[in-house]
Amino acid sequence: MVAVKAQQANAVLTRPDTSLTAFLIYGSDTGLVSERAVRLAQSLAARDTPPGEIVRIDDPELEDDSERLSVELLTLPMFGGRKIVRTTMGRRVNGALLRGILEGPTLAGVLIVEGGNLRADDTARQVFEKSPHAAAIPCFADDAQSLDLMINEVLGAHRLSITPDAREMLLARLGADRGLSRGEVEKLALYAAGRGTIEAEAVEAIVGDASELAMERVIDAAAAGDGTRAIEGCQRLLASGEGAQSIIAAVQWHFARLHRIRGAIEGGRSMDEAMRQIRPPLHFKRRAAVETQCRRWTAPKLAAALARIRASALAARTASSLEDAHAERLLMELARLAAARDTSALRA
Repeated sequence: MVAVKAQQANAVLTRPDTSLTAFLIYGSDTGLVSERAVRLAQSLAARDTPPGEIVRIDDPELEDDSERLSVELLTLPMFGGRKIVRTTMGRRVNGALLRGILEGPTLAGVLIVEGGNLRADDTARQVFEKSPHAAAIPCFADDAQSLDLMINEVLGAHRLSITPDAREMLLARLGADRGLSRGEVEKLALYAAGRGTIEAEAVEAIVGDASELAMERVIDAAAAGDGTRAIEGCQRLLASGEGAQSIIAAVQWHFARLHRIRGAIEGGRSMDEAMRQIRPPLHFKRRAAVETQCRRWTAPKLAAALARIRASALAARTASSLEDAHAERLLMELARLAAARDTSALRA
């Protein structure tokens, strides 16, 4: 089957072709990828009588039995209904394994694979796009229309309506990542339970800015030494319209705060005292993450990080056509610096 276009994804997933036995759902929005995989599995299972069996098999399950994924897909359940096998691409669930499955015997079950931001020449994408019984479905950052549909779905399930002003405010705070966005809407629905209609005041009181939350995730990943997660998050932010220079500026602001906190600690203050003196005050939800980062990063390492950030900010301003690459490179450099553990780091 030819590759599915992003705007066709909902239609394909709502009424999947009965001839398809394998789906690759991939893209920069991992929250949307996961949500669509769950919805597709439930929809396919409900088609059968009795309902199909949903099975999850990932890399850990293949450690001792590399053939398990293939065996599950070629085996019919004892009591009828197909097996719907979900998996996520990883070290073992790779393009070569998936090629063997799709080019092998006809599948008795249905395979649903979750992938990251795969390039057009990725083996998995090519295999799924060329197979007559498979579909490759992209998932990118939500637009206003898809967010509207998700809001209606979540609030409808809770028998809630929302005023136009409240909807406009809610949409402005969502969009960087489907998982984060859905979580915020679910939280709003629980907060407004029993009210019937959600007003703007409720949105303002309970819903965080999903773009800000997504930015924090990117920065936290880099500060923790997880370059892969930082780059993936950065790509989602860029796809949602966030500017590379804004990302670099947010990274610089965060690391400057870490440097001030760490400097106060090395100057003799306790962690609690150093946290309380920072301005603007640190939100209580961020305290645990920032404390962990302060223990990982010494003052010299933070000084080195800030020097790299300043250099990246200058490079991005000087060559704006390469600013995305500069932001991603900076995050990877910070992750590598974070992973270089320093024995002088603060011990709690």
